[in-house]
Amino acid sequence: MFTAMFGSVEQGIIYAIMALGVYLTFRVLDFPDLTVDGSFVTGAGTAAMMIVLGYNPILATLVATVAGFIAGCMTGILHTKGKINPLLAGILMMIALYSINLRIMGLSSDTGVTRPNIPLLNSETVFSTFGSFWNNLGIDSAITNVLKSMGLASVPTTWGVLILMLVVTTIIKLVVDWFLKTEIGLAIRATGDNKRMIRSFSANTDSLVILGLGISNGMVALSGALIAQYTKFADVGLGIGMIVVGLASVIIGEAIFGTKSIVRVTFAVIAGAIIYRMIYALALRVKWLDSGDMKLITAVIVILALVIPQIVGKYKEKKRKAKRLEERLALQQAKVDIEQGGKSLA
Repeated sequence: MFTAMFGSVEQGIIYAIMALGVYLTFRVLDFPDLTVDGSFVTGAGTAAMMIVLGYNPILATLVATVAGFIAGCMTGILHTKGKINPLLAGILMMIALYSINLRIMGLSSDTGVTRPNIPLLNSETVFSTFGSFWNNLGIDSAITNVLKSMGLASVPTTWGVLILMLVVTTIIKLVVDWFLKTEIGLAIRATGDNKRMIRSFSANTDSLVILGLGISNGMVALSGALIAQYTKFADVGLGIGMIVVGLASVIIGEAIFGTKSIVRVTFAVIAGAIIYRMIYALALRVKWLDSGDMKLITAVIVILALVIPQIVGKYKEKKRKAKRLEERLALQQAKVDIEQGGKSLA
């Protein structure tokens, strides 16, 4: 169980980068962007293709991020310049990216024929490169000895991936926090709240929407590139339902940790992604569920994340109303007692 939860935390931190991208579009820009399902695969396919062709995995990851940024900008252009409904613009770009992703992954083959997946079993990745450095530090053996002394029989083989992704995701979170407090970031937030208001200050809302979508999908593609290197393969179906996973992470995090500030909500999104992967791993351990029920599990988690906060909120509101009513009745009773006391004295 400990090993399974550890793997869920590792994946959750990687998916948290994608969840932060989804947060930017759905919460900050108020834009229902379905490009995510396609740009996630774009990042995975681009990174895998470049790694197979012999490029440095760090460079491949950066190029994959840029490819996702371009895909997001295209969605923004379809919406702002083409005057296409935001939901439809995302769907159109997602459909287009399916074929584009097949073309990208086909570049890694000698024949150039489109292919649905790229294996990375024997290829150098970001994680294997960092692992070579991490293993020389001897930290894994020290942690393993401590955990085994605590009675854990099964422990992770390495902590390098977790440490690396904690550092990377924390840096991205801090950058997002900083960016959303800059002049451009505030303008993007204002665009999501009220486009007419921000236009009255001579802001170019079209450019802000395009930039916001580009940054969002760049982060999604970065997450896809890292997931491909973590799982050692990229597949054209890797991004199916990814938008739901991102939304689930955002909703779960906000429900548990709240949304009082940007710093708090970005932390909530990251924590929500980790909690989602842990719930997911626990659900798969139920005997009558198997890997074919993955999408059903995802849908159920999202439904619960949406419904439970509403039920809890209604219950709390009901208690507040009952308390206010009780206080009013007590105040009225006190007034009556005072009036009766005055009459008796008279």
